[in-house]
Formats: sequence, structure tokens, C-alpha cells
Amino acid sequence: MRIAEMNWMQVEERLRSDDRAVLPIGSTEQHAYLSLGVDAILAERVAVEAAGPSGVPVFPVMPYGLAPYFLAYPGSVSLRVSTLLAVVGDILDSLSGQGFRRVLIVNGHGGNNPVDAFVREWAANRPGHRVRFHNWWNAPRTWAAVQATDPVGSHGSWMENFPWTRLAGVAMPEGAKPPIDTAAIAGRPAAEIRALLGDGNFAGRYQRADEEMLAIWRIAVEETRALIEGGW
Repeated sequence: MRIAEMNWMQVEERLRSDDRAVLPIGSTEQHAYLSLGVDAILAERVAVEAAGPSGVPVFPVMPYGLAPYFLAYPGSVSLRVSTLLAVVGDILDSLSGQGFRRVLIVNGHGGNNPVDAFVREWAANRPGHRVRFHNWWNAPRTWAAVQATDPVGSHGSWMENFPWTRLAGVAMPEGAKPPIDTAAIAGRPAAEIRALLGDGNFAGRYQRADEEMLAIWRIAVEETRALIEGGW
């Protein structure tokens, strides 16, 4: 259940019997012809659908992450590493003080991976707490489904193209984009990265059939749900 659909009294009542919560985190950045909010949209949606049967509260998605390499694309936003970790830490401190002890962070953006090490350290210093970091798109079962569908796909390509990440009136290009050399863009200024990337798709087709995408999505929801409901 979305925390935005609860009041504080309902949350307090739930905490008497269940100390779990879900925090989706994403990014606002270029995704070629798709929404700038892809990472936030997908992280929040998979979290909400996965938590549905258990009623575990899902907090609003953090819409900003680490994306300095995309800052030459208008609309893209990047936090400093220290800022992102400080915000995550403040959120976890807030939840801990209210009685939440088990938190699943559902991450939708690869650049946010420093959060994984941070939350391990945070939880290690707080007995009785457990925080899990879950990259929903490359978890084992989901990534296997992606690879079985099409082994060539990456940022801004078909593998992020769901009905809810497309934009009305924006047509997808035909064909597939050859893979870019990620080593060639590492550490370059944002303007140079844009010049090398072009439209922003890293590799592969721009769109696949909805039935293929929805099959992957169902697996992603199931895999995320399994983490919420068990293994703490």
C-alpha cells in the first residue's frame, strides 16, 4: 500500500504487528525517447505491485539519484554521492525511530549502487534492523528473462520501454542501435558523453512487443514480492 494512501494512525496500527516498509529510489535522467522519469516510474510501480498482497507500506519514490554523466541532456538531474547517502540515511533514521525494522530498498537506477554499501553499514550498526538493496531489473530471475528475450539491450532501449514509460505522440525509431563502448565514455565530461551517445540509447532495439515486456514485468514483480514476504 502506498504510504500516501494512509494516515499516521493507520501506520501506527500496522506497526504493532509488522515492521516492514519499502522505499523505491530512482533517477530523473535522459532515457532516449522514453520519459525522463523511467527509473523512478519503474521502481515505484514494481514496489507497489509487489507489496500489494501483503499491504506493506511503500514510501514515495526518491526521484533523484546519481547521474552526472547525463547532465548535458536537458531535464536530467544529478545529486552528489554525499547528498544521496545523506538523504537515504535520514529516511532510514526516521523510519527506525518510528519502529520500522525491515526495509527493502527497490532501486531503479544503476548509478545509485553506492546506496547498497551504505545501507549495509547503516544496518550493521543498529541491532535488530535489516535493510535490503534490490536492483529490480537485474535481479537473477528478471535478468534471465531479459536475456532470454533479447541479449542486446541497455539504458534507454527496449528493456526500459513499457507502456507506462512511453510518451504520447513520440514514435520509436525502427531497427536497433549498435552497442556503444562504455569504456570510451567513462570519466568524460557530460558534453562529450552526449556527443558520443547521441540520442541516449546505449544498445539494442528501441521497442519490443508488449506481451514480451509484460512477461518480464510479471517476473520482476514476483521476484520483488518474494523479498518483501520472506527471507528477512
